[in-house]
This record gives sequence, structure tokens and C-alpha cells, in this order.
Amino acid sequence: MVDIGSKEVTQREAVVEGTVSLSPKAILAIRKNKIPKGDCLEAARLAGILAAKKTPSLIPLCHPISIEYAQVNFLTGKNQIKITATVRAKAKTGVEMEALTATAVAALTIYDMCKPLDKNIVISGIKLLKKIGGKSGTYIRK
Repeated sequence: MVDIGSKEVTQREAVVEGTVSLSPKAILAIRKNKIPKGDCLEAARLAGILAAKKTPSLIPLCHPISIEYAQVNFLTGKNQIKITATVRAKAKTGVEMEALTATAVAALTIYDMCKPLDKNIVISGIKLLKKIGGKSGTYIRK
């Protein structure tokens, strides 16, 4: 692992988004809560938050961070769901990996729950939108 011993603790935040493209039939089933496994978006929200908390166990050499806030939100369109994950902590290193992991696992959960209804699901566009804190300061994707 990288030595972060001499770094200062600062307020950190990362915001990540990703997209799950599905058939209109699958989107309608999600909206009407008719997915056979249950409430798709709530399961994906909880899976994403849990994934953020478990990131150091999943990503080799990732520092364990005491997360103070993790949220996963969804915006449902005609044939896609946009996922946005926000993670915050006071730490010596950033929370980008936690937000990326939350987004990816939320997307995978949607895939898993909807695969009986749609074999053409596509997960795409997982990317950092914003990072705050640390020596490099603030980054906002243009």
C-alpha cells in the first residue's frame, strides 16, 4: 500500500455516475415494482452502500477509510437508469474507489435482478464526476 502516514486528514468527497441500459419492458417492471426478486432499486441502493463500506476488502491495496456518508440515487428514464453515488469521509486519502465501487455494484444488482426480463442489459459510463479534498484539491468533470 502507498504510505499515507504523512498526509493530512481532510474532508473528502467523491461523486460517481454510471448507466444501466434496459428495455422499456424492464424499466416498466422496475417502476411498477414487478421484478420477481423484489424492489430492484432499493436492493441496488443497499448493495451500493454496502459495497462502498467493503471496498478495501474488494480492491487490493485500497486503504480502509471510515466512511461518514454514502448515498446511491437513481434517475429512471425510458430505457436507462442513471446511478449516482456520493461518498464522504474525513481521511488521509480519497473516497473515489468507494464511490466507484458503490456505483458498479448498484449497477450489477440491477442487472442481476432484471436479467430474467432482459438479456440485452448494458452497464456503461461509470466515471468520476467530482472529487473534493486532499493535496490535489477539487476536480469536477467537464
